[in-house]
Amino acid sequence: MNQLSVGAQIASFLVSAILSLYIGAVVLRLLLGFARADFHNPLSQFLVKITNPVLVPMRRFIPSFGKIDSAAVLLAYGLTVIKIALLSLIGFGRLNLPQTLFASVGELLITIIWIYIIALIIQAVISWIGSSAGNPVSPLVNSLTRPILQPIRKYVPIIGMMDLSPLVAILLLNVLLIIVTNIFR
Repeated sequence: MNQLSVGAQIASFLVSAILSLYIGAVVLRLLLGFARADFHNPLSQFLVKITNPVLVPMRRFIPSFGKIDSAAVLLAYGLTVIKIALLSLIGFGRLNLPQTLFASVGELLITIIWIYIIALIIQAVISWIGSSAGNPVSPLVNSLTRPILQPIRKYVPIIGMMDLSPLVAILLLNVLLIIVTNIFR
């Protein structure tokens, strides 16, 4: 078993945490744009401010394709490649570029799946607590999860006062997570 020194463990943690948070912000901005979420929301504005310094220059050279922000996709993928490459170098002292490029696709898909799972859980918690009036998270989460929940709601009826579509979506996303994890790892 490869044991890392304390310095390597700290470096690995910092690389993973910092890059994962920024990749998450870029992916969340991409998904909110795809869902046509309100970008005047304070949380949306936060995502715009932290991602614009990198995305705005990239958009000069990389056009969008329909609803897909190609610059954000490329940025998220590039940062994921950098993250996996740095972690590989820290942990093993070597880099396998084809494996890194392949694993980065899986890592990005896993990030997207987890964002949706967490958004569905947040949406459920907000609905249990009660009033979401004045809460900036609620409209964004609703916008984000709508594209996933709408098709499911066609097949899963509301039973009593319970909408089971978020539960079905979380189950399906976990199945997808298992599939993606097994393909890319």
